[in-house]
Amino acid sequence: MNRRKWMLAAGGLVIAAAGSPIAFAEQKWPDKPVKLIVPFPPGGGTDTLSRTIADKLSKEKGWIFVVENRPGAGGNIGLDVVAKAAADGYTIGMGQTSNLAINPSLYPKLPFDPAKDFAPITLVAEQAQVLVVSSKSPYKSLADLIKAAKENKDGGLKVALAGNGTVGHLAGELFERKAQVKFLNVPYKGAGPAMIDLLSGQVDLYFGNTQAVIPQIAGGKLRALAVTSAKRVKSLPAIPTLAESGFPGFEAVSWSGLVAPAGTPQTIVESINKEVNLLLKKPDVLERLSAEGSDPLGGSSRDYDALIKAERSKWGNLIREAGIKLE
Repeated sequence: MNRRKWMLAAGGLVIAAAGSPIAFAEQKWPDKPVKLIVPFPPGGGTDTLSRTIADKLSKEKGWIFVVENRPGAGGNIGLDVVAKAAADGYTIGMGQTSNLAINPSLYPKLPFDPAKDFAPITLVAEQAQVLVVSSKSPYKSLADLIKAAKENKDGGLKVALAGNGTVGHLAGELFERKAQVKFLNVPYKGAGPAMIDLLSGQVDLYFGNTQAVIPQIAGGKLRALAVTSAKRVKSLPAIPTLAESGFPGFEAVSWSGLVAPAGTPQTIVESINKEVNLLLKKPDVLERLSAEGSDPLGGSSRDYDALIKAERSKWGNLIREAGIKLE
């Protein structure tokens, strides 16, 4: 009799657990729109990538994903919205190298803890930086540029920065150390003004993301000397990497990946991870990413978490070594 009572009680616990609000919410997710926070303005690379993923998930799975742009403070404002949202799978964000790996060392204080407040879902794509000069520049190759930089040891060559602490800025700092040269940093408020001065010859070189520079390269206005990714960029197959140009191990890319608030049920994280990984194999998605100079990533949430930690350490060390501060 006691054994029978115990079994009934145990069965009741199982039923109660299955019927709990959290378990029930997981079972029927998503039964309403999922908000995808993009921590940058509309029209940029992160926004375009986010809308591509959101549109495909809506069409392929019938899930309703709504993109909401919340720019500001280098991506910190939008990520803070995600960090403080309910951990129910209905608010996720597009994290990036800047706000998850660079900003923790660049900003004296963040409104969230990047190491504790997010559940990594999956990496989505990466964009290399392209070392470019004007097509009118006397530097025809990377070797020409390095030679000129070494002849001007006090920073005679000017490198345009789209902002302090950007991936392009850090790529330049890393290149200086690897090549043992010194450039004069010229900061701008964004890629647009930096590009204007590069084209007019006011500055000598620029590390720009693929989306921004590929049209100018195709139009004959810029000359690409190298890319900063570990492998060649599919949309720039003739341009060598810095790693194969005498700087083994060199890599400086801007990656993007989905994150959820910490505590989001693992079943929801795994559901999104699975579907995004499937999307990243579809020809139309790959074609769209390639057109923007992006390469697909994907992988497990553990892979993503490991990358964030490694990149946070890598860029944090460089920021401290170079004494980079916000101005």
